[in-house]
Amino acid sequence: MHELAQDLNQQIQQDNPNVYDLLSELGKNLYFPKGILTQTAEAKQKAHRYNATIGIATEHNQPMFLPLIQKTLTNYDPNDLYPYAPPAGKPELRQLWREKLLNESPSLKDKSFSNPIVTSALTHGLSIVADLFLDENDPLVLPDKLWGNYNLIFGVRRGSKSITFPFYTEKGTYNTVGMKEALLSQKDHGKAILLLNFPNNPTGYTPTEQEATEIVVALKEVAQQGMNLAVVTDDAYFGLFYENSIKESLFARIADIHPRILAIKVDGATKEDYMWGFRVGFITYASKYPAILNALEKKTLGIIRGTISSSSHPAQTFVLEALKSKDFHNQKQEKFEILTKRACKVKQILDQGDYSAAWDYYPFNSGYFMCLKLKGVKAEALRLHLLEQYGVGVIALGESDVRVAFSCVEEPELEQLFDLIYQGYQDLSR
Repeated sequence: MHELAQDLNQQIQQDNPNVYDLLSELGKNLYFPKGILTQTAEAKQKAHRYNATIGIATEHNQPMFLPLIQKTLTNYDPNDLYPYAPPAGKPELRQLWREKLLNESPSLKDKSFSNPIVTSALTHGLSIVADLFLDENDPLVLPDKLWGNYNLIFGVRRGSKSITFPFYTEKGTYNTVGMKEALLSQKDHGKAILLLNFPNNPTGYTPTEQEATEIVVALKEVAQQGMNLAVVTDDAYFGLFYENSIKESLFARIADIHPRILAIKVDGATKEDYMWGFRVGFITYASKYPAILNALEKKTLGIIRGTISSSSHPAQTFVLEALKSKDFHNQKQEKFEILTKRACKVKQILDQGDYSAAWDYYPFNSGYFMCLKLKGVKAEALRLHLLEQYGVGVIALGESDVRVAFSCVEEPELEQLFDLIYQGYQDLSR
């Protein structure tokens, strides 16, 4: 094991050995090398005459660029586009995102957490979690309503063992009891990764205030029984809370609640700021020990350096400029109101009862999606039929669930959408 990795591990073990026990073998061996990037960072501060360290080309004291590209980007300084971004991301962007977290999740106010580290969107952030904390057959606990890519990120790539529990209770509330039982079923293993995705993909559900409190209490009770937990909040759709739900990230409630619980937040501008193709995400750790935050950051940078090296500089610049703009919040609110109206319209349509013979729908209150539970017709058969006969695209999940993204259907067209889904159902049920 490299001595730098040993030093980082010692820092973690000294302050909280439970966090060290959560690390995978890869996570224990990770470190951020004191190589070219470290030397370049030092040169950037002190080499005021000639900086011949980093592998880019410059002219006239700025990065070299092709005018045909720059003419489309004339509002930006070439220094904010063409050089490599730091592996952790642009410092100003990281600071602004940290301030954003504090503003949007008041429970973080008195908590200790790292500066967000820039990732190449959320999938990259989740894969970092997998590399740091999962060895083969380590348990990954998550509800049965889940984003399919988790299987690739955690299962195929790292060989984790998925332990699922029913997302909803019979009353249509979040199944905290099932979550707790799933975690405790792995007690003999000593540790588990818990994945919480709210607003949930595919259901569009976020816990209520009471449910959020119950989740925190349940996690503390599991930790008190001797389990080490890395609790990951996948906040891809953060902020899109329409009714009857918590309005902040569960990361803020879970941070520092118990020495055996490490809270990790994965989020980004991708979904919540309508910048899907920019691929700018963040990963943030919570710990009351600065040495642990420092060690986890260095290990995360080791993964970034050893995979993508750094995230897109232009994309970070675009996100940074958006966050700094005086119009940012007003324009986001406009989009939020559009999506809120669509969600309310979907409920209005479904609550009329015209389709009750064909399906029920799962409770939803947030995000981009909602799910239908079909009666007597297979989801995949309906999906294919809708595509072939009506030109309608939906997502089939399992035997009976169909995910509908109202986020990409105009409000006046929603009623026709569900009429067509119903027509397709009738075709197959005859």
